[in-house]
Amino acid sequence: MEDLFERYPELEECAWRIGQAKAILVNTFKNGNKILVCGNGGSACDSEHIVGELMKSFQLPRKVTDERISPDLREKLQGALPVISLNSQTGLMTAIANDIDTDMVFAQQVYGYANEDDVVIGISTSGNSKNVVNAIRVAEDLNLLSIVLTGKDGGKLKELETISICVPATETYKIQEYHLAIYHYLCAAVEKEIFG
Repeated sequence: MEDLFERYPELEECAWRIGQAKAILVNTFKNGNKILVCGNGGSACDSEHIVGELMKSFQLPRKVTDERISPDLREKLQGALPVISLNSQTGLMTAIANDIDTDMVFAQQVYGYANEDDVVIGISTSGNSKNVVNAIRVAEDLNLLSIVLTGKDGGKLKELETISICVPATETYKIQEYHLAIYHYLCAAVEKEIFG
């Protein structure tokens, strides 16, 4: 975390919540559970980015020792931390938007995919994206932990979640730059805990 704050000293005000988010993610993976993540626009891309950093090696080697896997495949596979971007379900998202409501595209998926002790991450620069808010509300109703990344005031998400990381910016692109730095730190820190 020192490296993160050296590069982005203004994020030190978020230190406690970033630490809590790390602990939640590590505990989730150590207990064999998964993460569901969602966002809109650039935050949808961030959701996909998080999956890319956790489902395969990010900074550390992740040797697979699972003897159920054929040796020739095992040496090419990498240890995975299960994360699903709810943004990647295009057919399902468009069906929900068409048949139910666009504000329910992530909520329906949280309801369908989440198991006990899974965690939901919602990313919204305003903190007011209705489909992300509804996803976190469903997570809350299911007694799941949730983490949200938002801008300075946190919007409606700040009132709902377990851990809200409200970065000290109000302009969308600046908020997104902070979000990238935070989730890169979290991915690296979680990987080190699990595979280091």
